[in-house]
Amino acid sequence: MSHALTPSERINAVLRPIPKWLIYVLGSLPGLYIIVGVVLALNGTYDLFGSSLGIDPAKTIEHWLGELALQFFIATMIIRVLRDLFKLKLIKFRRALGHLTFFYIVLHLTVYLWLDLQWGWSQIWNDILKRPYITIGMAAFVLLIPVMATSNDSAIRRYGPKVWQNIHKLTYPALLLGGLHYVMLQRIWDVESLIYLGVICVMLLLRGKALLPKFR
Repeated sequence: MSHALTPSERINAVLRPIPKWLIYVLGSLPGLYIIVGVVLALNGTYDLFGSSLGIDPAKTIEHWLGELALQFFIATMIIRVLRDLFKLKLIKFRRALGHLTFFYIVLHLTVYLWLDLQWGWSQIWNDILKRPYITIGMAAFVLLIPVMATSNDSAIRRYGPKVWQNIHKLTYPALLLGGLHYVMLQRIWDVESLIYLGVICVMLLLRGKALLPKFR
């Protein structure tokens, strides 16, 4: 006699047939919409955003993209927590969410370097050295470069599972730095940014064992 499915098993059954490519398509749509809006605005063709850009359009677009990056980063990292706590099998979506996270981080960084600083490299370097939230954000980006470079099956075969896993543990400090960067960007204490940071801290505590080396 078959047993009744648990809520987790029902959710897993619904999610199982969803293809990974659909995550890429749906996840990239907000970013593509913003890119199209920026290109149309720069060409003077059409204003997709209207008054929502405020008095500093570059900063507003940076904020949108940075928040999307943080949301996708949290979604990527929470998958293991959901598996550990509720036995939800979402691991097959983790790589797609990780790639989307980096996609939005690159867009966020590009808008900062292009629309905000006009590729002024001396100003960029000065910001990194003298503005702590920029320093922290850049540090998070640098930590994610080797993670992204090895986010493929061939890297697992090349380096072996143990080395590959150690490389990908860089996502933990990068996530914390990303959360701090987002909080420090706010001119005043902002409840939303503090909620993001709180969720990140809880996830890191729940996944604390993954941060520590395993001694035999």
